[in-house]
Amino acid sequence: MRRLLLLLIVLLAAAGCGKNNSVREGSLRKAAEYLWAQQDADGGWHSHTYGLLKSGQSMTPFVLHALLTIPQQTFATPNEKVDRALGFIKKNTSVEGGIGMADPLIPDYPNYATSLAVLAIGRAQRSGWEQEIAPLIGFLRGQQFTETNGWSEHQTAYGAWGMGGVARTPPGPGHVDLSMTKYVLQALSEAGVPSTDAAFARARIFVERCQNPDGGFFFSPVEADINKAGEDAGRYRSYGTATADGIVALLATGHSLSDPHLEAAAKWLEAHHRAGGAPGFVGDAYKRWPEGLRFYYYAAGAQAYRSLQKMPPSFTIDELVTSQRTDGSWSNPENLVKEDDPLIATGFAIRALVLGLELN
Repeated sequence: MRRLLLLLIVLLAAAGCGKNNSVREGSLRKAAEYLWAQQDADGGWHSHTYGLLKSGQSMTPFVLHALLTIPQQTFATPNEKVDRALGFIKKNTSVEGGIGMADPLIPDYPNYATSLAVLAIGRAQRSGWEQEIAPLIGFLRGQQFTETNGWSEHQTAYGAWGMGGVARTPPGPGHVDLSMTKYVLQALSEAGVPSTDAAFARARIFVERCQNPDGGFFFSPVEADINKAGEDAGRYRSYGTATADGIVALLATGHSLSDPHLEAAAKWLEAHHRAGGAPGFVGDAYKRWPEGLRFYYYAAGAQAYRSLQKMPPSFTIDELVTSQRTDGSWSNPENLVKEDDPLIATGFAIRALVLGLELN
């Protein structure tokens, strides 16, 4: 009788899982239909919410990469539209290999755009893609804060990547953060750069600088104002998006799953994970941030859990499904990090749902 009861429990759980996956796949199909319908005639995606993102240089690889992560059995990739998007990316790649640099006075997040382009081109797997991304990787290498540009290990920006563009030299690194650095590290890995490469060793120094004694991460040791959770007793507070990015970056820079840095980060994330937005924010001055970072956190958190070989909490994924709009998109009522733009919120939501399905 006991064995029969256990078997019944397993079968019911499997049935529930299958039902949940069916609902999530339906949500992904609606999201894919929405985003492909937003592609413009030039092959790119252009923000209608933010002027800076209107050029489509960073938005296009971001959206394309998200769409290409959706499994074929869930939504068949429209190859002609993919080719148009890849054509847009190629057209907007500078002679130096950077994307987001068409207007030197208003750069469109060049390191972010270029990294996402590498990831998207790698996903698309068109003939000759390895050669196509070579100049992009060369551009990203030149953007790292290293001795080549006059930076040394004792400087907090060393090993990181910033917004990108004209290579920066001391003493002014400009905007430097963990998120940008994580995306570049992912691009290098996608391109087949070996883990023994000096770029990863240098980045490791910066990534470890962003980790607190409690195991969590903050955004940047370079600029105080961009650490969104503020300070506590002279230290930048740890928070969810930074910690999720930190986990991925630790692994990219050679830390094993049993490394103390990674174990501490995993414990922080699991202890603080919450429904409804990013954790780690304390006090009225920061009360908008959990919601403001919601979609980025769900995507980054799902990626972190996959990297840790753990299941992401199901309530996070289910919350995404129930908050999807009737047209297939998502939008954040908070505009702190531009997630009120449905192209951005929907791209992040797709990444979270895909990763959740992969781990189920």
